[in-house]
Amino acid sequence: MSSIPKSVQSLPVDIDAEKRVLGILIKYPQEIDNVVEKLRPEHFYYPEHRTIYEVILYLYAQNGRISYTQIYSELRRRKAFDNPAQVLMGLTESIVAISELEPSVELLLDKAGRRRILEAALTIENLVVNEEGQDLSEIQARAQELIFAATENHLDGESNAKSLLEVLNKCYLKLVERRQGLESAYGLSVRFPSIDAMTTGFKKKDLIILAARPSMGKTAFALNMVVNVAKRNIPVLIFSLEMDDEQIGDRIVLSEFFSYKEEGGVEITSSEYQTRLSDEQFALAQNVFNELYQLPITIVDKRGLSCAEIRAQARKVKANQPDLGLVVIDYLQLIKPPAGSSGRTWSIIVGEIVRELRDLAGELDVPIILISQLNRSVESRDNKRPMMSDLRDSGNIEEFADVVMFLYRDDYYNPEQAEAEGTKGEVEIIFAKQRKGPTGTVKLKFIKEYTRFIDEFVQ
Repeated sequence: MSSIPKSVQSLPVDIDAEKRVLGILIKYPQEIDNVVEKLRPEHFYYPEHRTIYEVILYLYAQNGRISYTQIYSELRRRKAFDNPAQVLMGLTESIVAISELEPSVELLLDKAGRRRILEAALTIENLVVNEEGQDLSEIQARAQELIFAATENHLDGESNAKSLLEVLNKCYLKLVERRQGLESAYGLSVRFPSIDAMTTGFKKKDLIILAARPSMGKTAFALNMVVNVAKRNIPVLIFSLEMDDEQIGDRIVLSEFFSYKEEGGVEITSSEYQTRLSDEQFALAQNVFNELYQLPITIVDKRGLSCAEIRAQARKVKANQPDLGLVVIDYLQLIKPPAGSSGRTWSIIVGEIVRELRDLAGELDVPIILISQLNRSVESRDNKRPMMSDLRDSGNIEEFADVVMFLYRDDYYNPEQAEAEGTKGEVEIIFAKQRKGPTGTVKLKFIKEYTRFIDEFVQ
């Protein structure tokens, strides 16, 4: 073997541990089963060690076992070394005891993880020094991506293979939890019984599209769900690309006033809240503010955010609040296209954004509610209830979404008829797509002056 480069001395590398692992595997080939799921060739720094381990994995994949003779023959076939026998002998001589295998493997994983962090840091340095016309936000997003990738705990070697017994045990435990009425058996409840019944809760990693024409109450509905989730001390992150933080705050406060009105207490209307309150009204407002102060809701209200910036902000919040339970983005058509999008159709650009946000939901392990406008084709039909085809001019939204929900209010188009029929404020929540559940329609009541939705089935 060639001498070890001096540069290795300044890197997180343990050449002796690499030798011990290979030596034990060569001398005790039955130990490969305990290592193959943990170690990959890149965990070995020294190129010749990496080559030998690649041969070991190749033989294991071919035959389900390895032997000294097989390794020697394959190294000769590949002409990897001038004297493979001498190389292998040098490795087996480095063995102290077979019990050294596990701690040596852990050492290699540790060193490889440190090298990944160092490599990410050097790449980030080059990004900063050699900007090449990139926006700061793009550099920040790329830097975060590199650090997240370098620090991901994917080196633990956990097996993805599960027996049917393991899978069915998990299914049975969930069955028992559902029978006992435990909320943990479901996805994220938004505390609208008819919605939760339809979805059994929003599932982690899912991208949920909430779409409607303007003035249907998309943002109000999303905020109602946000507050319902946050009241159970589950952190929520809101990206508001249209309204500023004060507008979001005022809407949340106003919707809470409705609860007191329902209970026959002091009433505060939207117009009164925007003017001067009486002493009694002000006391009620103080109570509402005090109740809302504690809610774990984070609001990002910057306009013109790109998908990369949304990802970067979301990662920061997730790092600070590991139990983040929900992300809401309001709304899709206001997300800034990535650099270099000129020349591509809007449909393709939006499709890529939606795909990236679905990937983000998976990365953060939370459901993401993405609010979206619908195209104008709805207005040209007699029946103006939204359909999946109304999304198609906005990219492949329906392809990447896990759930597609439409809001429809007939009283918006036919106010006089709704007044006569007593359906004013009635909102149809149309589930046009659910990967893990049924499609169908449920109805809620929208109290417009309080931007508040209530479930008509719960009085």
